[in-house]
Amino acid sequence: MKRLQLARDVLDQQLIDRYECNAGKVDGIGLELRDGEPPRVAFLDMGSDVLARRLSPRLERWLQALRKLIGRKTPEPYRVEWSKVVKIANAVTIDIDSDRDAPNHVEHWLAEHLIGRIPGASREKKKKEPEQHNQ
Repeated sequence: MKRLQLARDVLDQQLIDRYECNAGKVDGIGLELRDGEPPRVAFLDMGSDVLARRLSPRLERWLQALRKLIGRKTPEPYRVEWSKVVKIANAVTIDIDSDRDAPNHVEHWLAEHLIGRIPGASREKKKKEPEQHNQ
């Protein structure tokens, strides 16, 4: 069994969904503490608040103050259960549909307010279905 170093192999890595689309980055890792047993990875956290908290408590407070100033509530971090992790290589592949399941607030805002205003940029890209592997 290959040893996994969470900070090196998982934290800050690109997440790829079941359709091979970028789904964000791993901003945090949640562990489950168990009596008499080693901790176990329970989930991966995604979200700007998770990253801000990890980098600096001051940055987290600044981000929360900015959201309050513009009238946005602080979103809950999005959690991907560890059981949804399919593969860890150059990126972390997860078995979710990121467009449907993950709250990509910033991406949706940018698409609506910035990217969507660029001529020719508003075309929908069709996702390809994941390949079925015969086993």
